[in-house]
Amino acid sequence: MSTVADLGESLEYLNGQITVNPDVCNGHPTIRGLRITVETILGFLGAGESQEEILRQYPSLEPADIDACLRFAAELMARRYSLRDVA
Repeated sequence: MSTVADLGESLEYLNGQITVNPDVCNGHPTIRGLRITVETILGFLGAGESQEEILRQYPSLEPADIDACLRFAAELMARRYSLRDVA
């Protein structure tokens, strides 16, 4: 994932479709800074909501925004994780 910001400032992913700003939604990743979090959209998808229903509930979203949420989540899951013992 490429970022375009210094640490502590806003970050953009996927050509600006996903943004992270510490002053917006407590720093959770949002869609184009719209105050709609990636987590919210993934939650709807996980609950079985269709893309069409999500777009009806959030008319400011576009189909590409939902696709960006899925790509963002997939890229996070593709990262390498390691387990460490905690004191």
